[in-house]
Amino acid sequence: MNNRVASEYQGYAVLGNRIMVRISGPGTDKFVQGQFSQQVDDITPRQSRRATVNTPKGRAYALTRLVRDGDDLLMDLDRELADATLSQLRKYLMLFRGTTMEIVEGAEFVGLIGTHSALATVGEQAGRLDDNGDVLATNPGYLIRIEDTPDGVARYEWWLPEGGSLRPDGVPELSTRQWEAASIAAGVPWLTPQTVEAYVPQMLNLQHLQGVHFKKGCYTGQEVIARMHFLGQLKKSLYRLSFSGCHTAPAPGTIVRAGEAKAGEVVNAAMTAENAGEMLAVLRHDADMATLRLAENADVRLGLLPLPYPVPEREASAAQG
Repeated sequence: MNNRVASEYQGYAVLGNRIMVRISGPGTDKFVQGQFSQQVDDITPRQSRRATVNTPKGRAYALTRLVRDGDDLLMDLDRELADATLSQLRKYLMLFRGTTMEIVEGAEFVGLIGTHSALATVGEQAGRLDDNGDVLATNPGYLIRIEDTPDGVARYEWWLPEGGSLRPDGVPELSTRQWEAASIAAGVPWLTPQTVEAYVPQMLNLQHLQGVHFKKGCYTGQEVIARMHFLGQLKKSLYRLSFSGCHTAPAPGTIVRAGEAKAGEVVNAAMTAENAGEMLAVLRHDADMATLRLAENADVRLGLLPLPYPVPEREASAAQG
């Protein structure tokens, strides 16, 4: 797969690296409001939002999406990080008597690229999903419109709380790597063990992915996150880069240098061709982007690629510098 990720690859991918968690009980909304970066009132039967869960110092230890299911809320977590995330969250859940947070055993996620894939999955009603975050209740599950690819190809997630190994008919199956490459192209990051608690949400561009609500009340980490936003203190953010000259994708946490100075780190990367791919990296706004290289392999060529959304904080940071 090359840089024409969106146009060449349309189909579905089974997202087996994620688990579904159900939060239920009388304290559901208050618990979520106090721990997640999203305004819980904005999570409705027709609207889903991304969110982060953060340490008191404002560092994200989970990136998730919230979906309303009756009186309950569903969220997704990376399977590798789920136990640690749930353990941390349960320290706060204890304050809400009768409220539970449990893994939904057997639940599945299916990623869809292309409107045709969505139509083949749930029928014409998929055409009602016009905007990022729109939700359609299906039988079974929920179809969610997520961020388009850079050339405007629609992407969706199909959440199936009851599982059932449902697959769309007449749609090619994609690999997890292809789905991840499309996410990278769309500028959507995910956390790994190397990047847990490494970044404030804005460094991962979550404020441009419907992941941070700056006008909601207090939540864990809110003071740091809000101060960085309102005082214009964001000095680095997520960039999209191409890489070539290697046979494996750079690992998360790999240092990126600008000249001899450290510019930042790789967050996610995926191969899109035999010796090339794309990555997301958190980089300093004042770094010399013309001289970027990997610290561990200077022969790998890096190049800036556009994100499909603006990041105005970069211009503000440059003006201050």
